[in-house]
Amino acid sequence: MRIGVIGLGSIGLGIARSALSAGDEVVGADLSQAQRNAFAALGGEATGDAPEAARGADCVFCVVINAAQTEAVLFGKGGVAETMPEDSVFVSCATLPPETAERLGARLTGLGRLYLDAPTSGGPDKALAGEITIMGSGAAAAFDKAQPALDAVAAKIYRLGDAPGAGSAMKAVNQLLAGVHIAVACEAVAFGARLGLEPSQVYEVITGAAGNSWMFENRVPHILDGDYAPKSAVGILTKDLGIVLDAARTRHFPVPMASMALQMFEMTAAAGMAQDDDASVARLYALIAGLSLPEAGD
Repeated sequence: MRIGVIGLGSIGLGIARSALSAGDEVVGADLSQAQRNAFAALGGEATGDAPEAARGADCVFCVVINAAQTEAVLFGKGGVAETMPEDSVFVSCATLPPETAERLGARLTGLGRLYLDAPTSGGPDKALAGEITIMGSGAAAAFDKAQPALDAVAAKIYRLGDAPGAGSAMKAVNQLLAGVHIAVACEAVAFGARLGLEPSQVYEVITGAAGNSWMFENRVPHILDGDYAPKSAVGILTKDLGIVLDAARTRHFPVPMASMALQMFEMTAAAGMAQDDDASVARLYALIAGLSLPEAGD
């Protein structure tokens, strides 16, 4: 297949590399020269022009940050909706409000192209290994067209409905849990430090106990290493939990745990850590409580 990947960040680069490794012809687009160089070093074709990546593509993965960027890629000035071939499929991987996925899908379908609402989970390491999870919804024709490309980049592909929106709804559920789990993992480590426990001991014991979670096991090592380089930034979760709260409010559904987690990420962002790793919530607790956490090089 000829595949375009728009957005060569931590997830997009992994998707592009996995498709390339599967033998597909891949053109990656990103505004960052450094990210284009990274993909070119893997043997891929890189461009700064999204329409160029979409031209002639059977499948276009859009791996940008948010709804506004996704809509701009599709329908902004020089949008790819005009350069994608008819019957090609646009695979939207960003976390979007379900209503936005529905609207974008309807508009693109009206232009004779296919749209797959396909947010991802798994993080950069899974993306590089071709083992992400895709929460997909869309017409059967969109799935059928994209299936070989999806198989190349994902270990698990869920078909959640025959129209855009259900994939984004499932991602909102996932992000509610992810945000709460990360926030409480950071709280637990900081609480342990206040009780006089070594963070490394907390990690060792809890990962073998009933209180463990995937996020605890994945994020606490960042705290132990004092490494807050963004594998997934605080600002991503302020956005995603904002989507959760908006969706809940419009449906008159209470989400108190997600609300509390959002406030912890908002406070962490306000403290100057919006672009740092989301495990930085632990640093916020340390600032509030006057705690010492491990530093890089310890």
